Amino acid sequence: MTIPLIVLGVVVGLIAVRQVGSVRLQIWQVMAGGAAAMLLSGSISPAHALDAIDVDVMLFLFGMFVLGRALEESGALTALSYRLFSRAGSVDALVLCILFGAGLGSAVLMNDTLAIVGVPVAVGLARAHRVTPRLTLIALALAVTAGSVVSPIGNPQNLLIALQGAEVGNPFVTFARWLALPTLGALLLSYLALRIAYRREFHGEALVHVRVQLVDERLARLAMLALGALLALIAVRIALVSAGATFDLRLTVIALVPAAVLLLGSRRRVALARGIDWPTLAFFAALFIVVESVHEAGVTEEVVSRLGGRIASTPWILGVSAAVSQVVSNVPLVALALPAIQQAGGGQEALMALAAGSTLAGNLTLMGAASNVIIVDNAERRFGERVSFWEFARIGLPLGLAQLALTWALLALP
Repeated sequence: MTIPLIVLGVVVGLIAVRQVGSVRLQIWQVMAGGAAAMLLSGSISPAHALDAIDVDVMLFLFGMFVLGRALEESGALTALSYRLFSRAGSVDALVLCILFGAGLGSAVLMNDTLAIVGVPVAVGLARAHRVTPRLTLIALALAVTAGSVVSPIGNPQNLLIALQGAEVGNPFVTFARWLALPTLGALLLSYLALRIAYRREFHGEALVHVRVQLVDERLARLAMLALGALLALIAVRIALVSAGATFDLRLTVIALVPAAVLLLGSRRRVALARGIDWPTLAFFAALFIVVESVHEAGVTEEVVSRLGGRIASTPWILGVSAAVSQVVSNVPLVALALPAIQQAGGGQEALMALAAGSTLAGNLTLMGAASNVIIVDNAERRFGERVSFWEFARIGLPLGLAQLALTWALLALP
């Protein structure tokens, strides 16, 4: 048990600091190094490591990344944003559109995708309407975190729970039934927090919007067709499971069909494939190897025996997952916690608490979610707009605690 725990401790520490001397490390590099250490130390065999990689998760992420890249590259996402934000006649309406528009988008396209493509939209809106970009950028960060809670495909940790949690059943229905109200409440609380923190930015002037043009009309049409296919397949899966059909439309297929539409139908298929987030795919492959090594060392059984029934308790799961996610990325946390909660007999409520707690952790501090880091890094690197750790925390800490308390109360409802 010693070597896997040491490797895990080093991985967790490096993910927290992300720097060794003057060398800046990326999360996927740290996790890949951890997987290599597990293999080299003999903690897991090469064959077992390959078996540990969840192919369904990898293929799903690949498909979603292709779709997100096509929507961004073609300008279709920017055009969709105009349709949404052109209805906003005031700063209040603009912030609400960002919160609910990006929140809904992250429930379908995954929060990291919205974090990447939403930054230029958020900065452009702020500059066009004479408000600080910090308001729109933080609104975007809060939205993609809170909005992704309700969906099994809203973020990577929810996807892990949906694919590996047998107790979940029909993931779209189960997540919506347990987490729709907490998500709505979290978004409304986000608006209230922003309204208080940036009250001087909410001026009474009417907003004037300028129509944007598509970058690549042909790719945009194909991307919208692929997005329509994704939504249709989600609806079909919900209907099949609700009707008790024996045929199962897997989440992997739901993601790969839109990707196939784009890769087969677009002349820019090579550029699309090259432009997807390959480092994140490498991160997940390495993550599965590290987690399986730790599990094989008997760590899960030890944790369950020490904590007993508390490990499947809703308040314990919400609190611990939110706190630990500030140090460990929420995806490795869920991958480690999921088998322990299942072994302790945790049912749907426990798994939904894990999904909500590990996700809403991103609204506490910048380090609580990768999507926060993506937004802040892109805003500063591409547009020179800086959001400090402390500015985010002064809004996020009280907001995140309120969101977690509300979620606890709503999950306890019969």
